[in-house]
Amino acid sequence: MLVGRRAEQAALEQLLARAQGGDSGVLVVRGEAGIGKSALLRHMRETAVAMGFGVHDAAGVEAEAEFAFAGLHQLCAPLLARAVELPEPQQTALGVAFGLREGAAPDRFLVGLAVLSLLAENGPLLCVVDDAQWLDQASAQVLAFVARRVGAERVVMVFALRDPGVTDVEAFSGLPELRLAGLGASDAQTLLATAVRAPLDDVVRDRIVAEARGNPLALLELPRSAPAVQFAGGFELPDVVSVPNRIEDGFRRRANSLPADARMLLVVAAAEPTGDAALLWRAAAELGIAREAAAPAEAAGLLEFDFRVRFRHPLVRSAVYRAATPTDRRRAHGALAAVTDQQVDPDRRAWHRAQAVVGTDEDAAAELERSAGRARARGGLAAAAAFLKRAAELTPRPAVRAERALEAAHAKHEAGASEALELLTVAAAGPLDAVAQARLELLRARIAFHGARGGEGPRMLLDAAKSLAPLDPALSRETYLDALDAAIVTGDRGPGGVRAVADAARAAPAPPEPPRPVDLLLDGLVTTFTQGYAAGVPGLRRALDAFNPHERDDHAVNDGDDRRWLWLAGRTAMSVFDDQMVHALAARHVRLVREAGALATLPAALLVQSVMLVLSGDFSRADEQTAIASATRTVPVLHGQLILAAWRGRSDETTEVHATMVREAAGHGGRTEDFLAQYAMAVLHNGRGDYPAALVAATRAFESDELTHSNLAHSELIEAACRSGRPERATAALDQLSSRALASGTPWGLGLAARSWALVSTGPAAEEYYREAIEQLRNCQVATQLARTHLVYGEWLRREGRRQGARQQLRTAHQMLSDMGAQAFAARAARELRATGEHPRSRSAQPSDALTAQELTIARLVATGATSREVGAQLFLSPRTIEAHLRSIFRKLSITSRRQLRDLRLP
Repeated sequence: MLVGRRAEQAALEQLLARAQGGDSGVLVVRGEAGIGKSALLRHMRETAVAMGFGVHDAAGVEAEAEFAFAGLHQLCAPLLARAVELPEPQQTALGVAFGLREGAAPDRFLVGLAVLSLLAENGPLLCVVDDAQWLDQASAQVLAFVARRVGAERVVMVFALRDPGVTDVEAFSGLPELRLAGLGASDAQTLLATAVRAPLDDVVRDRIVAEARGNPLALLELPRSAPAVQFAGGFELPDVVSVPNRIEDGFRRRANSLPADARMLLVVAAAEPTGDAALLWRAAAELGIAREAAAPAEAAGLLEFDFRVRFRHPLVRSAVYRAATPTDRRRAHGALAAVTDQQVDPDRRAWHRAQAVVGTDEDAAAELERSAGRARARGGLAAAAAFLKRAAELTPRPAVRAERALEAAHAKHEAGASEALELLTVAAAGPLDAVAQARLELLRARIAFHGARGGEGPRMLLDAAKSLAPLDPALSRETYLDALDAAIVTGDRGPGGVRAVADAARAAPAPPEPPRPVDLLLDGLVTTFTQGYAAGVPGLRRALDAFNPHERDDHAVNDGDDRRWLWLAGRTAMSVFDDQMVHALAARHVRLVREAGALATLPAALLVQSVMLVLSGDFSRADEQTAIASATRTVPVLHGQLILAAWRGRSDETTEVHATMVREAAGHGGRTEDFLAQYAMAVLHNGRGDYPAALVAATRAFESDELTHSNLAHSELIEAACRSGRPERATAALDQLSSRALASGTPWGLGLAARSWALVSTGPAAEEYYREAIEQLRNCQVATQLARTHLVYGEWLRREGRRQGARQQLRTAHQMLSDMGAQAFAARAARELRATGEHPRSRSAQPSDALTAQELTIARLVATGATSREVGAQLFLSPRTIEAHLRSIFRKLSITSRRQLRDLRLP
């Protein structure tokens, strides 16, 4: 039993017990260095082995953070023999990620799915990742993604993270956490007694306990590092040095007391993070250090040598490495570079060689540049950026150094790192040629926009586009489109607003022949914002047709370019009220992003698809898309959650997500996030019948170019204004919606416009508009708006005293809204029905009502004939989890086979 950790042990043992029963579990153990995370994990490993679990370990090491998928490889290496049983795409992704085979950069999601499948087939399994704050970015993202998708694999995943005081790993945020606090006084005294065998005076004992502040490692190590005389008169005086730092100081003093060769051997071990003992002894021989030098280090309790080299605690490694002189660190890295096989591990050799350099070295820099290329090919953008950054530092010629710094800045930005601007400063010192200088300004503009979500971003993008025009016309046109999209997103209607940017974009270079889809989209949007919506619609339709996968080979060479712009194309399809095109482009965007493994852009792709699914009344599929997106932990997930919660009428959830979005928008200047939140609140308030509140929110949403561009805000504002008795507040939105509907000529647009005119009309004209709206909206996929049209028509009929007609419309509205899960609007329809004297019927129960949103999605996919492996690949779940869900689905539906599932009519 660990001293003072009974509750924590129980929590971990409960995870293991659930996994034995067929479930999975995830836990992040957090705490300061020395607080007992590693000891707790050791106990968990021992317990797991006793329960029959397989145990696989990995540990983040600071020096390993630059090697893509290094941590993931540690964890999966014992399982790789089973990789041949995976589908070929997953085998390939995993092989390329681990450098075992050649190929294009792996799909990050396929890597995650492959890992999930490997773990699922080897359960019950405990996966322990210690010091996860030092994992390389690629490994952290994949492991966190896997942790969010485990289900019935009988897998327990535990991550230990040190905090505070080191860089946090955002990938693991939101996972279940266990935070370790210091031991209480009684437990601290018990542990101290195991470290100090001699009797202690009560005053001395109490002083030690107070100084250690409940940190177990401090209780064990601080007395060992203190001079014996201190036990007679007290312990150290209170100071401001943190407990982990004091522990590290103790390890440092202990290391410095060793003979010179032993100290140097420790430095080599600290510099070589793989723990390969054979490699360590080769490096020691290179330095002329005999094996006997290990004995004093082992006797001091700092590390142990076997087939692998293990430090007593990660703080020992950091203490030794930081205490070493720069000369000794360079000697250690130089020896490791000399004995690392260039054929087997060229990247590690290049890294060690780079750390051994004093000043500059073109050969070492060139070797790092080649390593960066290999890292990028494996999908390790963060690793590539680190290699390029160091390569730039080692480059002697200013022009080459500037070019490498620029490439490193691009890689850092792609990887989401914050050092890109520092590298741009190095690159700007030049000299750079005109093209490189223009690329520098473009990257600076993109960083400014993504960092502040507004401000100078659109203007800087325009300046970059102008600079690129004579140098790279194609990139110039794309940058003009970047600037236009940035202006739409920021919603700034001032000098940097959409109209001003569109006017400037008229100066873009002529498009090539034939024009690319991106060229057509730029020209269509420029025409729309400078000459008017009606003038722009034909060009926008041509652009959308060019992006439409049904119009050309779906695997054309410009799929990568299309992927980048499908986010804007999907929103543009909404702007011309083309519901079928939105569905097609959103589905294609999601598929291409998944195939490319573009983890950072999947949530944005899923957001457009999710919004359209919500508007189509398919809340369960939208819910599953949001769940997949949430595994990536990026901002668009909140957008999807917010809109879905608002349409479902869940006040508490909508308000909570809304508050989070507003806080995040305030932190980085993202006005669109606030506008989107206001749209969702308008939906919620309209559903609940709180029209004054809906009017306030919808008015704010209508100020956004993004929401007016995608036509989300108009109808909410018009309904809220009319129902609040303020129809004059709807005039601008009504005029714009009407003109757009006529120009687009689609059932979606014409139906919304007709309903809106009905709301502001009276008598026979209003009824004619209501009937027209229903007829138009029946011919499109926007079921929510059709249901709401039946609702407002029924409300109007009731006020006109036509109860029978009102009941018919309100029954239809209530049934539709209840079936799709729009509970606030359904409740509004029920209230109106009761006002006509009719009690609303309870929705007839369906067998599928017992299914969760995820189960319903799985049931639909299986009903199409898809195998468990195919469904798992689409939803990023293991086949074992799909089978577990199917068993639950069969039980709830009282069926026993997939064939019976295909025969059911699922909603």
